[in-house]
Amino acid sequence: MNKKDLVAKIAKDSDVTLRDATKMLDSFCAAVGETTKTGESVALVGFGTFSLTERSARKGRNPQTGEEITIAASKSVSFKAGKALKEAVS
Repeated sequence: MNKKDLVAKIAKDSDVTLRDATKMLDSFCAAVGETTKTGESVALVGFGTFSLTERSARKGRNPQTGEEITIAASKSVSFKAGKALKEAVS
């Protein structure tokens, strides 16, 4: 399912226009991004939790040359599925 399919499903289930469903989904994505950027997590009971994770700097190898390189520290968003979601897909 891509964004277009998800927006159509939200619009149908919520009885709203595609335009309004797109705004709702974009707002949700923005809220998750802004919240996790500050280091807080977004927990949706039964669905899952979005949280910020930090990766420390580490050594790696250039696969073409075999030369050792340093991979910089970075931040990423992780998602941990909630109990209800896990049970729904099992």
